[in-house]
Amino acid sequence: MTQPTTIRRVPGPQPESAELLRSALTLAATGVPVLPLRAGKVPFGNCHQCAGNACGGRPNMKSAGPCQCPGVCHAWAAATTDPAVLTSPAWTAAWQRAAAVAYHPGGAGLTVVDLDDAAAIAWARTALPATRTVETTRGEHWIYRGTMASRNAVRPGVDLKSTMAYARYLGPGTSTMTALPDAVRALAVKERSPARPEPYSVAMPAGAGSRECPHRTPAYLARGIAMAEQRITTASSAVHATVYRTFLAVLSTHGRCGCLSDAHITRLFTAAQAKGESLRHCSDAWTNARTTLGL
Repeated sequence: MTQPTTIRRVPGPQPESAELLRSALTLAATGVPVLPLRAGKVPFGNCHQCAGNACGGRPNMKSAGPCQCPGVCHAWAAATTDPAVLTSPAWTAAWQRAAAVAYHPGGAGLTVVDLDDAAAIAWARTALPATRTVETTRGEHWIYRGTMASRNAVRPGVDLKSTMAYARYLGPGTSTMTALPDAVRALAVKERSPARPEPYSVAMPAGAGSRECPHRTPAYLARGIAMAEQRITTASSAVHATVYRTFLAVLSTHGRCGCLSDAHITRLFTAAQAKGESLRHCSDAWTNARTTLGL
């Protein structure tokens, strides 16, 4: 009796993966960095060469080098707008196993307010200005123009996704996108423990005023603070390191003579927070700089 012939199918691109790649390429063409997500809305793990950050990683996860891995590594930092990368063999293999397209909001100059449930949406409609909205499985994404530090659980059911984060792409959304409001930026500060003191309340160096000021005019200090603000404001990468070095420079010059006032310190903290540094990071950087100088 003749045995039935078994037909073996050769694996090929699945319609779902092809559609995901098309969506990714369309987004990338508009300047939005994209990456594939696995089932469960999580990024692909680092390759063997990059496991445990053995490749050197991406400094502070804010830039693309020195890692030159061709694969989908380093989570959100893998997001790209380069179609040659998106269609490369390593990425094609990832798209075959992908379940969704994600994007890096901060890389596109955006901030996503992720509202996880009906209660969070109701709150946003009364607390935040209207902007572009995208429906999610359980809630909505409110998308604003502008970037800030990403924070999770800033209030019940609300996450902020911008720099150093990714968001799932669920469509273009509706309504007109508006500028990132102060009300959203303030959420990142409000999440901090109320027991943590304000920046200027802990920032004055020990022994302030205990020595005679060697500076000949107030203009010397004014120039120094202005230069420090500019150094922080113009930092394009390694912002946290830049903030620490700037604080160190200011304190080494003005930290022992009593020149620094609350207003000066607040200006420095404000410049750092405008670049995405949290209040906690600012306070820690200031404290570390004082400790280094023995203040």
